[in-house]
Amino acid sequence: MTLHGTDAYTGLSGLPPLVGRALDAARSQSFGCSCRPEQGRLLQVLAGGVGGSGGRIGETGTGLGVGLAWLASGARAGVRLFGVEREPERARAAAEVFRERAEVTVACADWRDIAAYGPFELLVLDGGGQGKVPGDPAADVERLLVPGGMVVVDDFTPVEQWPPRFGGGVDRARLHWLEHPALRAVEVRLASDLCAVVGTRRR
Repeated sequence: MTLHGTDAYTGLSGLPPLVGRALDAARSQSFGCSCRPEQGRLLQVLAGGVGGSGGRIGETGTGLGVGLAWLASGARAGVRLFGVEREPERARAAAEVFRERAEVTVACADWRDIAAYGPFELLVLDGGGQGKVPGDPAADVERLLVPGGMVVVDDFTPVEQWPPRFGGGVDRARLHWLEHPALRAVEVRLASDLCAVVGTRRR
């Protein structure tokens, strides 16, 4: 979830209809922290790489479903999508966004509960499992991803130096993902103020 992410869609046209539906839900609840369009387009592209029947995509921190809508808009037929959102009203509203999409499940649950739906070919850590917040551990990608599966960890600020720094110190969360022994990972710059880490689980 990105601060002012919902506002970033103001004036944009040509969005996938499902994304527009999720944005309407976010705006109706004054929820500002949707994923930004730059993130959404990345998710749409990555979702298209998940194999057909039996493929699984997961997302933590679904909010009102904007990121999940981007994923669903890019996914192939036969792929199942699962989102978890811990706030009950948001979870209910997000589930309503996808009421006509049988392949999408939204559960009111903690991010750790995403494991019940895996392992995944693609996992987006948007609202838990990123390891950024003290007391909130990083997700176990060896448990949650199939070999060759991908993880996306968003909402990083681009940096130019190494090791990366944030908030006056070394950015341990970013290093966790970039140097994870089970992943091949890279930082992808999405805008001048936004980047994500994308990693593939080693086979």
